[in-house]
This record gives sequence, C-alpha cells and structure tokens, in this order.
Amino acid sequence: MKTICLCLLLLMSLGCGYSSNGSNGTVAPGAPTISGLSPNTTAMGGAAFTLTVNGSGFASGAVVYWHGNSRTTTFVSSAKVTADITAADISTAQTIPVYVKNPGGTGVYMNQGGQSSASVDFTITP
Repeated sequence: MKTICLCLLLLMSLGCGYSSNGSNGTVAPGAPTISGLSPNTTAMGGAAFTLTVNGSGFASGAVVYWHGNSRTTTFVSSAKVTADITAADISTAQTIPVYVKNPGGTGVYMNQGGQSSASVDFTITP
C-alpha cells in the first residue's frame, strides 16, 4: 500500500497527466497551410495595410510572420487570419516570405512546439 501511495505522489508531483483544476493542457495543433495572400503584391512606399492570409488549419493564437518577424495577427477562422503590415514593412522593393505559425501545446503538452506553414512570397514592386 505504501508503494502505491508513493508512486501516486511521485506521478502527481511530476505533473504526469494530473492537474488540480481538471485540465491537462492542450495538444499543439498541426501545421497550417497557406492557399493565398490578399493582397499578394504592393508598390514600395505605400501605406500600411491589413494582409489577409487564406488557407486551412489556422488555430486560435496563430501568428503571421513577415520576413521572419511576427506581426500583430487576428485569428478570423481556421481558414483565415489577418496581419497588420506597416509602411516601414514595404519601404523597399523585394520579395518577402510570409508564413503562419500555430501555437504550441500547453500544460502537460508544453514541450510540443508550434508548427509552421510553408512560406508564400509577397512581392513589393519598385
């Protein structure tokens, strides 16, 4: 009996599936997929705008990355997120890789990192 109690105490102290509030956390969602950007091009030196990213598998808390840097993102649905693109982001003519990263796991699943979509190019013309 002592062995069973010690094992249970050890499991609870390690957080192995036990939570005092009844929640063990959330499993990280899979990688999202981008089907398109709207707009997908703009002229350099333009005004700030909202980029719409269409696709599938977007999770609440997903973040849009613009040239490797996160942008303020709004989750609309599992098929759409939007991101705020500043005038400074489009000040130079270039091709910008855009991708979306879903959040990682929480609680006992916190070791699961968020997964990212493949990059899609956004073009800034001279």
